[in-house]
Amino acid sequence: MEETTTPAPETAGKDFIREIVEDDLKSGKHAKIATRFPPEPNGYLHIGHAKSICLNFGVAREYGGTCNLRYDDTNPLKEDVEYVDAIEADVRWLGFGWNGKYYASDYFGRLYDFAEELIRRGKAFVCDLTADEVRATRGTLTEPGQNSPYRDRPVEESLDLFRRMRAGEFADGSRTLRAKIDMASPNINLRDPALYRIRKAHHHRTGDDWCIYPMYDYAHAVSDWIEGITHSLCTLEFEDHRPLYDWCLLALGLENRPRQIEFARLNLTYTLLSKRRLLHLVTGGHVRGWDDPRMPTIAGLRRRGYTPEAIRDFAERIGLAKRDSVVDVALLEHCLREDLNRRAPRGMAVIDPVKVVLTNWPEGVVEELEAVNNPEDPSAGTRKVAFGRELFVERDDFREVPPPKYHRLSPGNEVRLRWGFIIRCEEVVKDADGNVVELRCTYDPTTKSGEAGAARKVKGTIHWVSAAHAVPAEVRLYDRLFTREDPNDAPEGQDWLTNLNPASLEVRQAFVEPALAMGVPGAYFQFERLGYFTVDADSVPGKPVFNRSVGLRDTWAKIERKGRAA
Repeated sequence: MEETTTPAPETAGKDFIREIVEDDLKSGKHAKIATRFPPEPNGYLHIGHAKSICLNFGVAREYGGTCNLRYDDTNPLKEDVEYVDAIEADVRWLGFGWNGKYYASDYFGRLYDFAEELIRRGKAFVCDLTADEVRATRGTLTEPGQNSPYRDRPVEESLDLFRRMRAGEFADGSRTLRAKIDMASPNINLRDPALYRIRKAHHHRTGDDWCIYPMYDYAHAVSDWIEGITHSLCTLEFEDHRPLYDWCLLALGLENRPRQIEFARLNLTYTLLSKRRLLHLVTGGHVRGWDDPRMPTIAGLRRRGYTPEAIRDFAERIGLAKRDSVVDVALLEHCLREDLNRRAPRGMAVIDPVKVVLTNWPEGVVEELEAVNNPEDPSAGTRKVAFGRELFVERDDFREVPPPKYHRLSPGNEVRLRWGFIIRCEEVVKDADGNVVELRCTYDPTTKSGEAGAARKVKGTIHWVSAAHAVPAEVRLYDRLFTREDPNDAPEGQDWLTNLNPASLEVRQAFVEPALAMGVPGAYFQFERLGYFTVDADSVPGKPVFNRSVGLRDTWAKIERKGRAA
């Protein structure tokens, strides 16, 4: 059992769920609240789940309550221990601990006993209709359904058949246990829904002990009651299921029933949050696994370089709503950029290098320049950066024929090297194909940064690395995985996979200063002028691999400024 969450000193901004919780506490309806996060272990958690994690664990923390982690493991065909372990790691990484860790399978015996009680109360019956026959008799949104011919089966007969289902006597799909509610209900979920199905499959925890498994709506409601949950917080697609959730508890005559409250799920531009489709991306080889940095999974975001603080900040900023909407993914990127700007050490890297030779720098002489590790954090201190005759600069920082207002390097033009000197391009060296391979420059020794001569100003400053000291590195430049804001909106006659971005990953062979090459997997940096990067798990000593987490351009801040101006 994990350590129980403790109250935070300050509560977050009030939303409709927190208002309900506060009212329930003030009225004395509950002396202490209890929430739960109940994922199904059939895939990796994604950014949408992060919103629910922050809500359930956050509310419990803010109001001195408890939050359970409960795995909804009622479908053995899709579940795996790999997913169980990944979910637990993700919740911990986001900064939350649970009061208790449970599984729906912990309650299989009690759920079965409660199901027998529903039969005895005349609230459930064993139905022999096939799945296709049930669908054919369910009715439509405008037409009522038809009662099953087995609906009035005697209680003892249903009990006998249900026990034989439990014993494995019948084939998959041949029988179900159905609730006896109302086939004319305008809510189709109440038209005698299935409570149990036959599924002869090996379960990752219970093995072959069970061959019937409870349906989600039934198992979820009763499991919440067993655990003493007070507020069952669900996404909006469960709103129409709430009457069934309540019916299950009322039909059993259970007291101190939990209250289900729905909130809008997260929808992000350029992002797919369907577990089924994310699984297809993995199994179809469109990405390199669940933790591919292009994936919206928490594992993928972590590998890309997102921090738990940024994700929690994002969840707080988007808040809770009662209606579905779409959030611009630029806000998520903005939250990461803000967090890393405060904390990430700076360093210099050249992703597309071209050599610079300082023709008036003495051969074999190396000088150590003083560089600030993080101008946002004076306590981060400084580091020494080697500077010599041969350097690498970005190819994009040179134009042989510069466009108007181009303030970087060009023939006859001067720029300042970050933390270093002002240099002037004197000659351009090309290969047989006309490609620029070397820039011959001179430096002004009176312009060293931090010294008196540095007062001479030029309009451009560029970054660089010493060719003799730079460490070769692989840099992976990630872009959005999809080309459309709504990845599900495919062109007519095509499927959603046509929206995959063929340029979502570009791999470059770069050079980085030695301080960056010393980072361990998971360490984050700002590559000056290029963006924020993290050390990938594929890194080995001497062969670092970096993932671009987010660029420096803050699109969301510009959107906010435009909105305020309007």
